Amino acid sequence: MKLIFAIVQDQDAGNVIDALTEKNFRVTKLSTSGGFLKAGNTTLMMGVEEKDMDELFDVLEENCSVREEATSMVSMPYPLNVRIGGATIFILEVSEYNRY
Repeated sequence: MKLIFAIVQDQDAGNVIDALTEKNFRVTKLSTSGGFLKAGNTTLMMGVEEKDMDELFDVLEENCSVREEATSMVSMPYPLNVRIGGATIFILEVSEYNRY
């Protein structure tokens, strides 16, 4: 069993959660702020059997791909393309868990 923390962009979170639950993954959306996490990110927590890891990563990749978006800044006379999206994933080994 693995414990997965996935940090995804807020605008991707809803689609990711829907896609994960559709594939019968259990996912918990955590309330996070400050420090390592920037504004606009959502942290998802999942317990996953090792045999299901590839399917989980496929869902994350399909719903959190990196993309470019045009943004404008007050000091810039033209739009600037920035990369957004993607996911940062932390994988922890779980030695034991209980479900009641």
